[in-house]
Amino acid sequence: MEIPANLKYTEEHEWLRLEEDNIAYVGITDFAQGELGEIVYVEVNTVGEALSANDIFGTVEAVKTTSDLYLPVGGKILEYNTRLENEPELVNASPYGDGWIIKMEVRNPVDVQNLLDADAYEAIAG
Repeated sequence: MEIPANLKYTEEHEWLRLEEDNIAYVGITDFAQGELGEIVYVEVNTVGEALSANDIFGTVEAVKTTSDLYLPVGGKILEYNTRLENEPELVNASPYGDGWIIKMEVRNPVDVQNLLDADAYEAIAG
């Protein structure tokens, strides 16, 4: 199981990578995609919306189940990874790369520091 040290994590198995200008990418972890199995559909209808931390921003549908996606920190959803419309399996193949789900503007970058680091996440996902 891959848990990159440069990312932040949630107990709900989302990851966040903070970039410049308070822009962040969000997706699900390698552990989460493994538990879900083959991803067949990703839905995000919140582009353009400002949401709070832990709000549902979309869903991931696998062959055997559908799971809600929770926003790690508050902010505005800027973009959905449209490649996932035709290639939802990217979430399985590259959860931390091409399989990112949304790009967002983080409302308060200090909130990112309250997320789990790789070691803390590994203790949960272990």
